Amino acid sequence: MSKRSIEYIVIDVDGTLTDAGIYYDEHGNEQKKFCTKDAAGFFAAKAAGIKTIILTGRECAATTRRMQELKADYIYQNVKDKVSFLRKFMTEHHIVKEQLAYIGDDLNDLAPMQLAGYVACPADSCSEIIQIADYVSPVNGGHGVVRDVIEQMLRDSDEWDSTVSKVYGIGI
Repeated sequence: MSKRSIEYIVIDVDGTLTDAGIYYDEHGNEQKKFCTKDAAGFFAAKAAGIKTIILTGRECAATTRRMQELKADYIYQNVKDKVSFLRKFMTEHHIVKEQLAYIGDDLNDLAPMQLAGYVACPADSCSEIIQIADYVSPVNGGHGVVRDVIEQMLRDSDEWDSTVSKVYGIGI
């Protein structure tokens, strides 16, 4: 297999890291349910030298907390124009299309996905996203799709086994 060129991965939140549900408690605080399986993907990405970029149109304290726990490299919330934001980010960090992957699920991800060299999505993404995806995970959003996509990327470049060994101290 050829060497992986992906150095950054953009990850959407609602519908990708979550099941797209928005929950409110009795005080009006927004809550989200995250899948613990995705942690393995984040840790594997970090061990493989891939930087994670959380990019979401909503802002939520639960997202901040969970992404800090997962040690996401960049967390950007309340981004309404993902294309302009991502273009600027890519310019500032000298990122070319071939170095960028993007995981998203819905129409607000369609245009920014065009900036990425590798596009992946959950099984329950909208049809427009599925049509442009390089990889459609068999996993639905909020159920470990980020772990699955990162595992697939690292398997394609023959890095999965060594990365898992590095992160967990186990041979597979």
